[in-house]
Amino acid sequence: MKRYDMIVIGAGPAGLSAAIEAAKRGMQVVVYDENAKPGGQLFKQIHKFFGSKEHKAKIRGFHIGEELLAEASALGVQVVLNAIVIGLFPEKEITVKIDSHVEHIKGDTILIATGASENMVTFPGWTLPGVIGAGAAQTMMNLHGTLPGKRVLMLGSGNVGLVVSFQLMQAGCEVVALADAAPRVGGYGVHAAKIARCGVPFYLSHTIVSAEGEDCVTGVTIGEVDASWQIIPGTEKHFDVDTICLAVGLSPMSKLCDMAGCAMEDNPGKAGFVPVVNAYGETSIPGIYAAGDVSGIEEASSAMIEGRIAGIAAAARLGFISQEECKAQAAQQEEALSGLRQGMFAPGMRGKKITETEEGVAISENLLRHGFVAEDEIERFPGVTHNIGVHPVIECTQNIPCNPCQDACPKHCIRIGSNITALPSVNPEQRCTGCGMCVASCSGQAIFLVNEDCGDGTAEITLPYEFLPLPEKGNKGIALGRDGKTVCSAEVVQVRSAKAFDCTHLLTMKVPKEFAGKARFFRKEEQA
Repeated sequence: MKRYDMIVIGAGPAGLSAAIEAAKRGMQVVVYDENAKPGGQLFKQIHKFFGSKEHKAKIRGFHIGEELLAEASALGVQVVLNAIVIGLFPEKEITVKIDSHVEHIKGDTILIATGASENMVTFPGWTLPGVIGAGAAQTMMNLHGTLPGKRVLMLGSGNVGLVVSFQLMQAGCEVVALADAAPRVGGYGVHAAKIARCGVPFYLSHTIVSAEGEDCVTGVTIGEVDASWQIIPGTEKHFDVDTICLAVGLSPMSKLCDMAGCAMEDNPGKAGFVPVVNAYGETSIPGIYAAGDVSGIEEASSAMIEGRIAGIAAAARLGFISQEECKAQAAQQEEALSGLRQGMFAPGMRGKKITETEEGVAISENLLRHGFVAEDEIERFPGVTHNIGVHPVIECTQNIPCNPCQDACPKHCIRIGSNITALPSVNPEQRCTGCGMCVASCSGQAIFLVNEDCGDGTAEITLPYEFLPLPEKGNKGIALGRDGKTVCSAEVVQVRSAKAFDCTHLLTMKVPKEFAGKARFFRKEEQA
């Protein structure tokens, strides 16, 4: 029987991070994953991560996956693919099906990092081809280069629903609407805002009544729900679509933990049935650890840190490092993890009604109800400033753990401070050079460079642009507002691309100067 110092089940962000930390300390590590490609969800994630440098902020998910795989390989971690772990026993023995045969493997420590599965909701027509999970849509687009459909309705306004909606548009799909039974947007406001300004309407307090079609989806009807989550008669709305995407939450895939005899709990705060773990991710069975979504649904950044902590703890358990080293190294990781668990979206804030930011600024109710900050709300936020010449306008309105804009500006025009969740503000003592690094680095695409008066009756707005084909200098079209509605005519005066921007192109458009504070997206004439 083969024996390893550590067996990792799942080659996603948590599993690979744990394997790397264990291998760094001299452990012999094997990673088993049921998929044909390693990396878990990372290779589906083409957006830039939030957080700070230690959380790999402003780096796209698939690049992070490439980095983890390269590091694991360099350390001698063995990654076995198409390997389904079908049994896990208290003695830290597993049975794994590799291709057509079954092997028995013994580990001195085991990390379970099996992730989560997508939830579904039922409605008439929900089994028709064309009704898919948002994760499945990501897999089709970002791994296989296949469009899931042409006209899509998204159900769910959490971060998954928001991110995938934007990626659907990037791939060339038309997102006709985004609906959610909840009365408020569930994910980051910056994600919602970049969808809204592209013209996608939000229908909060709405859910699917039925999907239409004989052999596949041809349409969908949604309706408004009351306080009892029942459809209000007469509120139905129909859309012609060929695809319905469901982003209605995730559930931890914790069956292996239960099979091994780990103490389990049904914890709504962690989105389901999860193993009970200590600060190091160790379950009730000594030497068996759990990290990532299997122990509670969070972001991939959190999963990576949880994996690192488990890898360090496993090394200490087997004597590869001392307990003192373990405590010190794990404490550093826990500090980074606590940074991600702050702000309005912290685990402890779930279900609480927030009325103002940490700075005492009233929140944007319109953002929560319609996906965009209203004109009478935007000026209250510290990043929204007015100045002579080119200057940054930062429409970041929620306390989320993210600060790459502060480091991106070579002139230090943007400040957040030591609190990673603080709203960014503009330093009036520093002059913006218009380099655009802040625009490109913002993971939420919430920063714009604005010249409010070019001296000829026009203004120029530089905005992040991640769609193909790229507009060209001289292209005429329309400027859209935060609500996705036409604001005025616009002309492209510059499109900048650079390796440092990492595929976030900077599009500068000229508009009448009275619309400098309203125009936030460009659409070419033939698209208008």
